[in-house]
Amino acid sequence: MAGKDHNERSKTSVTEQEALDFHSKGRPGKLEITPTKAMATQRDLSLAYSPGVAVPVKAIAANPAMAYEYTTRGNMVAVITNGTAILGLGNLGALAAKPVMEGKSVLFKRFADVDSIDLEVDTENVEEFINCVRYLGPSFGGINLEDIKAPECFIIESRLREIMDIPVFHDDQHGTAIIAAAGLLNALELTGRDLKSTKLVCNGAGAAAIACIELIKAMGFNPANVILCDTKGVIYQGRTEGMNQWKSAHAVKSDHRTLEEAMKGADVVLGLSQKGAFSADMIRSMAANPIIFAMANPDPEITPEEVAEIRDDAIMATGRSDYPNQVNNVLGFPYIFRGALDVRASQINDAMKIAAVRALASLAREDVPDDVAAAYQGNRPRFGPEYIIPVPFDPRLISAIPVAVARAAMETGVARKAIDDLDAYSRELSARRDPIAATTQRLYERVRQNPKRVVFAEGEEEQVMRAAISFVNQGLGTAILLGRDAPLKETAERAGIDLDRPGIEVVNARVSTRVEAYTEYLYSRLQRKGYLLRDCQRLVNTDRNHFAACMVALGDADAMVTGTTRNYSTALEDVRRCIDPQPGHRVIGVSLALTRGRTVLVADTAVHDMPTAEELADIAEEAAGLARRLGYEPRVALLAYSTFGHPTGERSERLREAVKILDKRRVDFEYDGEMGADVALNAHRMEQYPFCRLSGTANVLVMPAIHSASISTKMLQELGGSTVIGPMLVGLEKSVQIAQYGAKDTDIVNMAAIAAYNAGE
Repeated sequence: MAGKDHNERSKTSVTEQEALDFHSKGRPGKLEITPTKAMATQRDLSLAYSPGVAVPVKAIAANPAMAYEYTTRGNMVAVITNGTAILGLGNLGALAAKPVMEGKSVLFKRFADVDSIDLEVDTENVEEFINCVRYLGPSFGGINLEDIKAPECFIIESRLREIMDIPVFHDDQHGTAIIAAAGLLNALELTGRDLKSTKLVCNGAGAAAIACIELIKAMGFNPANVILCDTKGVIYQGRTEGMNQWKSAHAVKSDHRTLEEAMKGADVVLGLSQKGAFSADMIRSMAANPIIFAMANPDPEITPEEVAEIRDDAIMATGRSDYPNQVNNVLGFPYIFRGALDVRASQINDAMKIAAVRALASLAREDVPDDVAAAYQGNRPRFGPEYIIPVPFDPRLISAIPVAVARAAMETGVARKAIDDLDAYSRELSARRDPIAATTQRLYERVRQNPKRVVFAEGEEEQVMRAAISFVNQGLGTAILLGRDAPLKETAERAGIDLDRPGIEVVNARVSTRVEAYTEYLYSRLQRKGYLLRDCQRLVNTDRNHFAACMVALGDADAMVTGTTRNYSTALEDVRRCIDPQPGHRVIGVSLALTRGRTVLVADTAVHDMPTAEELADIAEEAAGLARRLGYEPRVALLAYSTFGHPTGERSERLREAVKILDKRRVDFEYDGEMGADVALNAHRMEQYPFCRLSGTANVLVMPAIHSASISTKMLQELGGSTVIGPMLVGLEKSVQIAQYGAKDTDIVNMAAIAAYNAGE
């Protein structure tokens, strides 16, 4: 099948032994079942099974819709096959299809957080297959049919859609059709064509080809301009040889009898057939700026290299990952089912498919984030002939496609649950894939309610420009890019970034009317610290951090973000020349670590090298205050290599002294120490110390020194699979955040949002 998510071969293909090792080492296969509720005590078992399970049983019996509330049904899809058309391998049977179906289930989970189980049905009899699947409805929220040969797949899907009240979707047909149609829309846009007048030829009349033709006609293609071909040539009205009802539905009045004849003057050709099906003469005979989708798998009907030797005006797509514009089904099925499940749709109809097509096409036209550029080894794709389809690892897919599908389901009356706020739903979807999104969602909401003016000090950097645009597009406020006009414009043009849009301001420090005011302000602060007036003037004129910090200090901006081109300590030193600590506060750095469903704040990770007991107490207060602002009730653990006096040492003594200082201050949050990290983070270990003041595991960790803070957070990130945000700067009189050196645009946006959030406090 063209463009399957499990491409059989590419230029970066693995060896046979590597593939076998991958599937056999450790626990065989690719799936396991993990409970979502605690199973640690007898009470847990009583709630999970007998007698507690009787309660939801009765509730579901009384109201079947409650199955979505009390069971996994609402997030569970069955991937079902009989193995009669396994990717490019043919009919190898149900059991041989199991590795592929397991892989499909893994992709459901990986890309859209949809739980899935594979079911291999050992029959080629259509009625037996239908009767097997039809009775599985109560177990699942949707059925994904896979690798079933044509024409049986048409009958099976059609019948199951009629008799089941949940979505039934044959991905070999509709997945390919949806991705190909999205790429086709963008190719038409680039070549100045419209749907109704474009002449299209489709070679291949199997499941995927028929689905492609049906979908593009549903979108507005003129049926008279669409010619379908199979191994015997053009499918024309009156032909009898090799015909069936599905081919006959697309027969046209035509004098053409061969593929070669049909392709003369054609604008578009879709290949869903076999290697070598398109000759050089066929491609040469097409209209100007031809659109060629050669999607045979594993080898296309004609390669991009072969087309390039014939003509230089073609737009190409294939099913292969080693060429641009891959028609890859993983761009569709996880997200389509995600949207369908979330509104409890009874089916996936044409409107939902078309909504997915348009959302995919639209996404390819947007500026891409750094995460996508990384998939291209740093070569950032831009909408054009070699980028008409998003790439599978684009993090925005999860927040775009399901929303479009859910909206279409509600508008066409097949949704049994309404989603009132689709914007909030989009943000929730992002949080399913991105732990940072889950944590920062509340913060972003606050900023949107009170948008801020944030100055991006390193405005000439490409990733900073992209971050500024994202900041504005997300409704977080106004982005002020600080930079020289010529270099900033040159970088923007080279990167294809349009800065001429509402919400983006560009400030050139060299020609700003505020230079004099900033110089006087800075000189008043530094004149007794060895700085002459001309020194301060030079800092304001030539150093972006000083200019940006003065903007914030004098109220010309609400907050600033910097750090991508300088190390953290240098940037902090620049800022502190311009902005003082808040009265009664200490400036510290706090990192946010997200791991295994837990969020922990770690301090101080940026400022104090070997803090005294007094400084440790201050750090605890500042970090607890930040935890509260982020919506957490702080439980602060002052960490050491020792736990409550065993063993002992100088750093442990300072931590014990810090606890005494906090006692004297009568602070309003839980704290205790000194203790080891295992005790602070493990409830069972904490029970061994019944005198411990914490009511639960700690969510704020105060480190004994900056080296332990830095080492621990970086180890968490590299070895523990954690996501770490920060260090976030806390304690300054004005809101400033310093991103990590070389930060990606998404990281910069997060830091800018945090700066805007703190500016509203």
